[in-house]
Amino acid sequence: MREAKNRSVNFGLTHNDVKESKKAIEICELDLKNSRESGNRREEGNNLGRLGLAYSHLGEIRKAIEYYQQAVEIFKEIGDRQGEELAFENIGLVYSRLGEIEKAIEYYEQALEISCEIGNIEIEGAVIGNLGIAYGFLGETGKAIEFYERALKIARETGNLTGERNNLGNLGNLCYQVGEIRAAIGYFDQTLKMSREIGDKRGEGDILKNLVIAYNRLGEMKKVAEYSEQELEILREIGEKYKEGQTLERLGLTYSFLGEKEKAIERYGQALVISRELGNRRQEEILIEKLRDLKKTKRADRYYKQKIGVSKDLKEKKGFKLFCMGRK
Repeated sequence: MREAKNRSVNFGLTHNDVKESKKAIEICELDLKNSRESGNRREEGNNLGRLGLAYSHLGEIRKAIEYYQQAVEIFKEIGDRQGEELAFENIGLVYSRLGEIEKAIEYYEQALEISCEIGNIEIEGAVIGNLGIAYGFLGETGKAIEFYERALKIARETGNLTGERNNLGNLGNLCYQVGEIRAAIGYFDQTLKMSREIGDKRGEGDILKNLVIAYNRLGEMKKVAEYSEQELEILREIGEKYKEGQTLERLGLTYSFLGEKEKAIERYGQALVISRELGNRRQEEILIEKLRDLKKTKRADRYYKQKIGVSKDLKEKKGFKLFCMGRK
């Protein structure tokens, strides 16, 4: 789901601002105070919007909504329809994060009405795409497809390659969810092409993962291996070490299924190296077990001996509590 971007109003915060969250809030509050003292209502609205965005990034959603709603009132008062639209759109986004989808739709519709009124077709396309996401969450597949296709048409008309890519990907996800796997793959193929065209490496990696999942659902394991290898190349390029390890393990499993034992051993071995680099001792034990089972040779025996050492190490640390940080 996209976040409403900085257009004519200054809602934007940089990544560093978000990382230094306390500093960001302090700066926003100081700017708000100054704009109120100077009587600059437009800047007051902008600064309220920035505070809403800052609190949204911090996960304090109710506070974010409070600031966005204050911004709406100011933009209505001064007749700034674009500022009002952006605030409505951001309120929709934060209600989506809360899982209050009907509320999100209510605000998206208000944002859409304004974007149509001011004649900004690109903003209109973005809001329509968000409505597609919202209806998809509600399980209203027909409406979701309708909005995605409208948003896709606008993105193509305006030359918005990123918007085109996003809507193609969303259509693919929706097809996958309703079991239309071949149709999903068709959309994912187009999405992959667009990601490469715009040079979005991270997006390319994400869509390759989607293709892996779709082909796995069909049981086409050669395709799973093909797209997993492409995903692996991207992950190495962008430095995603943890995900690289996961993909290597998946490749080991896939090649094992295909009967290509040497390739399976190679990929499991590379995954093992990464698990050691990251200090993941339990995963290290699992990989050693897989290597041992694959090929009972001297080489495999060496891995088995290493496994025994890992098992002892884990037993010695039995008293420690393990904290799961979650998966992305």
